[in-house]
Amino acid sequence: MIGRRRIVIAAGAALLAVPLRTRAQQAAKVHRVGFLGDASASGYVREVEAVRAGLRELGHVEGKNLVIEFRWADSGPERLRAMATELVSLRSEVILTHGTAGVRAALAATRSIPIVQMDGIDPVSAGLVASLARPGGHLTGSTSFIVEVALKRLELLKDVAPRIARVGVIMNADHPNSAGVLREMETAPRTLKLTLQAFNVRTIEDLPAAFDSVAGAKMEAALIQEEPMLNSNAAVVAALAASKRLPAVGFPNFADAGGLLAYGSNRAAVYGRAAYFVDRILKGAKPGDLPFERASTFDLVVNRKIAKAMGIPIPQTVLLRATRVIE
Repeated sequence: MIGRRRIVIAAGAALLAVPLRTRAQQAAKVHRVGFLGDASASGYVREVEAVRAGLRELGHVEGKNLVIEFRWADSGPERLRAMATELVSLRSEVILTHGTAGVRAALAATRSIPIVQMDGIDPVSAGLVASLARPGGHLTGSTSFIVEVALKRLELLKDVAPRIARVGVIMNADHPNSAGVLREMETAPRTLKLTLQAFNVRTIEDLPAAFDSVAGAKMEAALIQEEPMLNSNAAVVAALAASKRLPAVGFPNFADAGGLLAYGSNRAAVYGRAAYFVDRILKGAKPGDLPFERASTFDLVVNRKIAKAMGIPIPQTVLLRATRVIE
């Protein structure tokens, strides 16, 4: 009788051990996430930290149960496709990327691995998904109002420098959004009484000549296109604008880098939100069933120090609307 009881107890212990082992294996699972960066790591420090912080809050901790494979193209669009393919070969469970070029490279590299767009143009207008509410396929994420934001930047330039009539647009000729955004912006100057002229750059080395051309063409202000290469070199762009004494407006980190005005979506919030999509996907959700989200928080930063150096009085109406003023 005693021997039988021991057998029963041993069998029960074995049965109890199975789910415990299973739970231990699940707890020990390390997820692999790919990060395909269009530009350089140095230009996206805050954004990457926002992604990491969001993942940590949801229980995904690097070095514990998460590995993030970073690949940065350093503004070399020809490198994106190879890097996306490499992330696929590493068996990434999700690929994070930003901007239309990065998204297209990831989509070309895989037809099955979920892709999360951290930031970028409306994917419907870009032909990437059928709708924001029901994307379908294996792409989801967040989008910013890039065209609408560009138009708002023109309005801000006019607010702080009402006499300007000619605005030079510094844009990356290789970026897939450039031509479309410029076309949309050209509808606004009719009401703002502005003439726009595009000045194309492809690399950081092109920037000094571009600003020389802006000055030579008698442009009275500059609008800086929002795209990875220019974002990553905000300090260089801001210094060149200041050297030509051009009131300039750009992407959210432009004013911190020495530009006059910056306006755009709160990038930390947008990039941090990518963690939500990653978490849902790792827990079994299909990306095509997760609606795209639109940026909801926007920042206006005014660099009053630069304004004073240029002799530009910032209207009180603009200062009151500013999220932050750099004195």
